[in-house]
Amino acid sequence: MRWMQGGHERLFRRPGAAGFNLAVMQPGRFPVNTHQSHQSHEPHQSSRDFFRHPGTYALIAAILGSGMAFIDGTVVNVATTTLQRAFGATAGEVQWVVEAYALTLSAFLLVGGKLGDTYGQKRIFMWGSGLFGVSSVLCGVTDSLLSLVLARALQGLAAALLIPGSLALITSAYAPAERGRAIGIWSGVTAMMGAVGPFLGGWLIDHLSWRAAFLINLPMAALAVYFAWRLKANQNSANRQSLNWTGAVSMAVVLAALTYALMSAQSRTLYMVPAAVVAIVFFLIFRFSERRAATPLFPAALLQSPVFVAVNAITLFLYAALWGAMYFLPMNLIQIHHYTASQAGAALAPMILTLFVLSPWTGGLLARFGARRSLAVGSCIVAAGLIGIAMPGLNGSYWSTFFVPMLILGLGMSVCVSPLTTTVMSSAPADQLGIASGINNAVSRVAGLLAVALFGLILSLSFAHHLDTMLHTLNLTDAARAETDRLKPLLAAAQYASPVIQHAAESSFVASFRVVIACSTLLALTSAACAWWMLKEERA
Repeated sequence: MRWMQGGHERLFRRPGAAGFNLAVMQPGRFPVNTHQSHQSHEPHQSSRDFFRHPGTYALIAAILGSGMAFIDGTVVNVATTTLQRAFGATAGEVQWVVEAYALTLSAFLLVGGKLGDTYGQKRIFMWGSGLFGVSSVLCGVTDSLLSLVLARALQGLAAALLIPGSLALITSAYAPAERGRAIGIWSGVTAMMGAVGPFLGGWLIDHLSWRAAFLINLPMAALAVYFAWRLKANQNSANRQSLNWTGAVSMAVVLAALTYALMSAQSRTLYMVPAAVVAIVFFLIFRFSERRAATPLFPAALLQSPVFVAVNAITLFLYAALWGAMYFLPMNLIQIHHYTASQAGAALAPMILTLFVLSPWTGGLLARFGARRSLAVGSCIVAAGLIGIAMPGLNGSYWSTFFVPMLILGLGMSVCVSPLTTTVMSSAPADQLGIASGINNAVSRVAGLLAVALFGLILSLSFAHHLDTMLHTLNLTDAARAETDRLKPLLAAAQYASPVIQHAAESSFVASFRVVIACSTLLALTSAACAWWMLKEERA
């Protein structure tokens, strides 16, 4: 299939532009004032001297660590159909491969930051990188879907340890005058890794095996540990403080039980209510432990800030819309439009590249229009991009169907990310910038976790309804009906003997995909409403 052809453009990032986490498109990951470099009176440092800086080890380690964590957080999205076929699994069962990673990452992201502050960022980063490499090997050699899910959960825990330390290593390794340039390099390189990652993972799946998409992390993890180990001892200093372990574990159980309740509703409704009860009980335990903890995971001063609460509500709805759509889009591309895994991965690149290219320009919109207008308009642009994704049917080339909507999504997110980051940091006290950033990042991860689980349920129920409706008019034999009932949980990945039933299944998936994208669009518009009604009219 002749799909994509074109050249590559060299991308530049303007120094001093509003910083944001390009690597994972998460808000609130930059509690560092990168603009301090403009206040420096030191002589200009050449590129050769810059890369001879002792902190170069920290920069390389941070790029490798955050890069592999992001790539593995997205590469499975283009591998779901392959995993279904490899393990003979349903779409709901394969969902756990993504959800297990997102679950432990979301639940322990704040813990990872706290452990870094307590035992030293270098040490925790090394442990996280090493564990990520080990868990990647376990993912690559597994022989069952259950063991793959468990290995992915371990991988998410490792990512929760290394992600908070990535930027902290750079912050401690470079003086304020050099820090902005180092963070700019880190941001640019990880952004390109984010754009190339899904395509590279898809290429490995197409030409080698889905196992190779995990095993490729091992050398990256080893190098990350090596370069972090080369850092000086003073970059391993520790600030001992207590940690609310009861609250952390309770929060993990709440997220796990809530996710299981949503996903079990697809096929095991008997377990849905008990899982929901467990989630409620452990949420009460979490609240009780937070009230009694000396250093709670969610400080009361932050939760009492109306602006902080508003921005996190916007983050929750916006990232639920984005990540929910981005999980099911590759399924649509592969199962309906018959893209290969590498083509489906490359199809996502325009969004990330647009976000990267437009970041210097959109960062200046905040000062001109304020967070309220920027976030409201940006969320509406995201909603428009989502509507465009829902429009294609069973046919059409990439350029006439998904290319423009992906550009629109990138534009919308580029308008939103900088105001989110800046408003989060400005709403927090100076001594709580780190925890405010961590909470906002965790909220965006939880949004994706719950969106994938909820949208999976909606897609499954909608697909069954549309398929039953279409087949009701056909005079099917008992054997054909039995086959349909047996293959229905596979969604459009199923291969039916009858071309008529196959076409009905594919049409039902497209209709169900549109329902899911409609839900994503509603969430994006809810984000815009939160921005408009919960934030005051003021200039950033």
